[in-house]
Amino acid sequence: MAKVAVIGGSFAGLTGALEAKRKLGPGHQVVLVSNSESFVYIPSLIWVPFGWREVRDITVPLRPVLDKAGVEFVHASVQSVDPGVNRIVTSVGEIDYDFLLVASGVNVRFDLIEGLGPDRHTHSVCTPAHAEEARAAWERLVGDPGPVVIGASQGASCMGAGYEFLFNLEYAARKAGVRDRIDITWITPEPYLAHFGIDGMTGGEAMLKSFMKIFNINFIVNSEIEEVTADEVVLKSGRRLPFKYSMIIPPFNGARFVRESGDLGDDKGFIPVDDGYRHKRYPNVFAAGLAVAAPLPFKTPVPLGMPKTGFPSDESAKVAAHNIVQLIKGSTKLKQKPFGKIPGLCVLDAGHKEVLIATNHLLKPRQFAVMIPIPVANLVKRALEKYFLWKTRTGKSYLL
Repeated sequence: MAKVAVIGGSFAGLTGALEAKRKLGPGHQVVLVSNSESFVYIPSLIWVPFGWREVRDITVPLRPVLDKAGVEFVHASVQSVDPGVNRIVTSVGEIDYDFLLVASGVNVRFDLIEGLGPDRHTHSVCTPAHAEEARAAWERLVGDPGPVVIGASQGASCMGAGYEFLFNLEYAARKAGVRDRIDITWITPEPYLAHFGIDGMTGGEAMLKSFMKIFNINFIVNSEIEEVTADEVVLKSGRRLPFKYSMIIPPFNGARFVRESGDLGDDKGFIPVDDGYRHKRYPNVFAAGLAVAAPLPFKTPVPLGMPKTGFPSDESAKVAAHNIVQLIKGSTKLKQKPFGKIPGLCVLDAGHKEVLIATNHLLKPRQFAVMIPIPVANLVKRALEKYFLWKTRTGKSYLL
């Protein structure tokens, strides 16, 4: 009997554990280790600050899902991994494994920029707690309107969530009757609007420029933040942007335990893998989702990263789980699907309307890439949320 350990209980970890168990059956053991007892549908955190979702609405307890699938659940924080002896050290003891899938997400690095983060001067939608803090601050802004700075810092890799928050804030300000007293500025490390960390797509820049004009939003591309004070975002160009409210997407590193586990990961804590998500040094270790080291094939004037959340996390986890099962069954024929070849599928909320983004590959060269504005209430994004929460509650990891 083989034992597969999975670290992480979000998109990639939960999918990887369920898929491995589904394909292996009762003859093998799968254990999932997570420092959280719940799965949270992170894409919907952009709605929490405006009162359009409560965190409980988008939360699924992990244990019932895993118990039903026959996956053992260990609620613990991982302290380190020793891939040389196939052992995980956790806050509740050690776990040995035959195969390991690391899907541990990221460590949010507010500390890389002075004044950045909820404990300092800017808000975030990276975690449920951050989103709830952003709501309290939003309510204060409605009572005392003033300038707003929304954006992403240099090194960030999740510009899509920043754009969604931007357009939702603009819409919420109109609904609250205070838009005329709130000047909004978008700042981004992207070389142009709608680059998204994937080198953009035809028509994307023109579309978002038109949105900025329609909604009267100022924007600055190629921006780098020097520091954030109590009432200003200071750019390295010397420009100072006053604010009463600011939400900035920060840079991410890999999980801390990866950085503290020798050569398991790189200097940022991401796992070096091949195109089948197999570790380049340890053949029984795999990684998926945000934990994967995914270097960009292009350079930008200001550093940024590739988005790895949502659909890419699910797809990489399915490939990794498939390959682990193949090795356990004695096959060396492994599936290959590099991050850049995973299809791009995203519904961007543009403030009670949406933009469908679809590409056959995340990165160029592509044979298909479209951005289609849908000028009605964001029905597709809400339907996608309901579908994914249903899929998670029922453990149907094999579905798209």
